[in-house]
Amino acid sequence: CLCLCSCPARGLRIHEYLYFQVLSPGDIRYIFTATLAKDFGGVFNTRYEQIYLVPADPPEACGELNNGVFIQDQIALVERGGCSFLSKTRVIQEHGGRAVIIADNAYDNDSFYIEMIQDSTRRTADIPALFLLGRDGYMIRRSLEQHGLPWAVISIPVNVTSIPTYETMQPPWTFW
Repeated sequence: CLCLCSCPARGLRIHEYLYFQVLSPGDIRYIFTATLAKDFGGVFNTRYEQIYLVPADPPEACGELNNGVFIQDQIALVERGGCSFLSKTRVIQEHGGRAVIIADNAYDNDSFYIEMIQDSTRRTADIPALFLLGRDGYMIRRSLEQHGLPWAVISIPVNVTSIPTYETMQPPWTFW
């Protein structure tokens, strides 16, 4: 049993899955699975019914962002590589992001979750940092590019225990 929405004061614990649903664009209107960073970042104590998932530009988010103004008060979609997970999280936090979802840069990865850990610095981050499978991140970015959209609209976190199994709308390329 996941404790997502029924225990908001405690938040989501390490090694548990967090689910989010893409509401728009419609061709990727699925529930996706992510994992929280192991030893840095915040937790989700708030449920966002509709918030933008904004792909970072540049995708690796290792420095100044070209679209940082769009990250403010939203959730950023970032690609793995180029710098540490913590560095990416801090860049998004500095641009006012509420959370960061870091997708694996292996676009064919549809089953292996990376454990995001603190780098060797003494820096911290306060916003939640999530890891997303590479295939899922690729499919979200591809859909946005095909539709010419600057972001997706998502709901996060989603309590899948309250949704009947036949209604969970999981991505067809991923097995749960």
